[in-house]
Amino acid sequence: MPTSTISYLWRDTGAAKDFRTGVSLHSHTNQSSETLDFLANFGNQFPVMRPLLSRLERRAEQFHGVRINYAASYWTPPMTPKLAFDLEKRQIEKLGLGAMVSITDHDNIKAPMLLRTVPSARQIPVSVEWSAPYGGMQSFHLGVHNLPSARAAEWMATLEKYTANPSDARLTEILVALNQEPNVLLVFNHPLWDLYLIGKEKHQFLVNEFLQKNGAYFHALELNGLRNWDENRAVRRLAEKWNMLLIAGGDRHGVEPNANINLTNATTFTEFVHEVRREKKSQVLFMPQYAEPWKHRILQATVDAIRHYPEFPQGSRTWDNRVYHPDANGVVRPLSELWPSGAAPLVMRWGLAMVQLMGRGLLSGGLRMAWSESDELRLALGELES
Repeated sequence: MPTSTISYLWRDTGAAKDFRTGVSLHSHTNQSSETLDFLANFGNQFPVMRPLLSRLERRAEQFHGVRINYAASYWTPPMTPKLAFDLEKRQIEKLGLGAMVSITDHDNIKAPMLLRTVPSARQIPVSVEWSAPYGGMQSFHLGVHNLPSARAAEWMATLEKYTANPSDARLTEILVALNQEPNVLLVFNHPLWDLYLIGKEKHQFLVNEFLQKNGAYFHALELNGLRNWDENRAVRRLAEKWNMLLIAGGDRHGVEPNANINLTNATTFTEFVHEVRREKKSQVLFMPQYAEPWKHRILQATVDAIRHYPEFPQGSRTWDNRVYHPDANGVVRPLSELWPSGAAPLVMRWGLAMVQLMGRGLLSGGLRMAWSESDELRLALGELES
């Protein structure tokens, strides 16, 4: 029987004392292309921002001949692979544990391959977050950890070929083959997040249909460090329904380290994979940042995405170097190359300043209090009502 244990560092400061290693799963670097759909959702969540976004969209088309296309645009997180690796490693080592970090950028393995040239990160597993189309209307994000080094590029070509020409039957074949790789860890990331907004009921139907066909090839469902309490509680119920293990996945995109990790006595990542796959046990530890109000954390993550980082390497310092959009000819370029005057339009600078103001000082503190989740902290994830 799968055994998933969940603990909270703010409740039990000694939760990690009986373990040797902390494992950071699911985080992103500037090698990851992220959708800009969150901007439209941000405008819906914070109505004060919607008029500003609408004006920007009108002006871009009116004055520059560029129609805002969120689907064809993307942004990259600010942290380079080495900065991201060191951030996750430091958080774990502060607990007195050895650190293992698995970076999972969207649909590419550039970060772990680059890190393998760095002595301190040479043992990093080759991992990816694969966006796998399913059911003709949805894509599921699948954490594929610890691909065999000699065949990692071959595996990525297989995944890319499927994404370009998907079929549900072929997806099952690939999952079967991944499961046959003895050292690969396959995780269904944030399974109940309706990423493509097809509707909660339809999404849940597809998730259950997907697990009915393919659940036997997965090794765990993810408790996501960037999703809210309600959703993670629902994931726990989903795991109970399908008799599956739960595992940590922080999903870090900004500069806040993962909000949960796995605890283990394994000394190598492959040994950790065997513990999950063969022994079917997982110890999830939620870090203090998860106790912060969820809306406040999402706001802070948004602020992180648009901040300037003068100390970072060239290309990661300014937000308009990290956001990409098609120009008038359809060529995708950094926004910094699209501004006619070399600087963002004034209305955009106002909008960004407003978001940044919401994320700091007295206003930030007031929002944090308004978004207090004391009832969620009391219920946590391990105290569900029957």
